[in-house]
Amino acid sequence: MPCIMDRLWAPWRANYIRASSLDPIPDRRSACFLCDGIAGTEDRANLLVWRRKQSAVFLNKYPYNNGHLLVCPLLHRGSLGEFSGEELTGPLETIRDIMSVLARILRPQGYNVGLNQGRTAGAGLPDHLHWHIVPRWDGDANFMPVLSETKVIVESLDEFYDRFAAEVSNSFAL
Repeated sequence: MPCIMDRLWAPWRANYIRASSLDPIPDRRSACFLCDGIAGTEDRANLLVWRRKQSAVFLNKYPYNNGHLLVCPLLHRGSLGEFSGEELTGPLETIRDIMSVLARILRPQGYNVGLNQGRTAGAGLPDHLHWHIVPRWDGDANFMPVLSETKVIVESLDEFYDRFAAEVSNSFAL
């Protein structure tokens, strides 16, 4: 019986693979995409959805699941020990608030909320602390990662940006 293989197109992943293989020296300082996004004026192009007094919310350019977000402090620092007061609590309040938006528009059954501090811990951008918020659903791992090491993302970043930005705007005074 012939094997029929389906193809899943995720062209944005090619940029991630190319970028990670271009720099042979992993500890070399490169531009901080979070700082660039915060300083910029093209929020949509930078996938920056929400600016707050102490934090910013970005869509993850290479999402693990639909709705995968990054919440970062505005300050470019790489360790929790470098933050205090509102610098620390502001991003945590943003995580709480942004999860309420995700709950309304995606209805996840759970979340992974994680912080990788330092390159050895898995931080792809070790000098600018940020939290990953990944919505989860029962069965979202399905068979794809097991059989083909493939993750299916069900909505484009542009479509999700529009839905998510509209909900954030409706939910909070910006």
